[in-house]
Amino acid sequence: MRSLLLIIVSCLMAFYSHAQQTLIVDTVGKIVPQKNVKSISDTAKKYNPRIAIVRSAMVPGWGQATNKKYWKIPLVYGALGTTGYLFFRNLKQYKEAKSAFQLASDADPSNDYLIKEPYYSVRAQPERIRSFRNEVRQNVDYSVLFFIVFWGLNVADAAVDAHLKTFDVNDDLSLQLKPGYSPLANTNGLSLVLNIGRTK
Repeated sequence: MRSLLLIIVSCLMAFYSHAQQTLIVDTVGKIVPQKNVKSISDTAKKYNPRIAIVRSAMVPGWGQATNKKYWKIPLVYGALGTTGYLFFRNLKQYKEAKSAFQLASDADPSNDYLIKEPYYSVRAQPERIRSFRNEVRQNVDYSVLFFIVFWGLNVADAAVDAHLKTFDVNDDLSLQLKPGYSPLANTNGLSLVLNIGRTK
């Protein structure tokens, strides 16, 4: 049991020493990081979420280009292009089915020649044409709904990406094993503490 505890503590100390950022002392005596890391405020100015949201709302994919996520632009236009194509295809079918239903249900066989295929073959059953027309009308509504949803996802993705650009992901992380007191258990023990960010 002691050897297992010794191995765990050794691994944690090795991880702790590896995770620490190398520091150097300048001529004034202040400790400064060895790497020159860009400040979060500089990144926030460059990637402003409000600008990404407005651009993405105006032109799909512009927010992704602002965030330099160019690989997402084809996905945005693929989703919007597919729903746009389905909208126009369903709208055309709806207009044809609506016209065929009116011609088939007007009790005037002299204008049945105006009914186009595939509705001409079921001109004697206008209820079937009406049922298909209603289904296609529903598909038109769904394609509009999905187009709006994908446009909204495009805006949300640009906003999230711009917000995450300001998230600090530098190497200044530390994992420490510290002694501590637990008031809940009324005992002393060891705590594993993960500090994220530079200590002031």
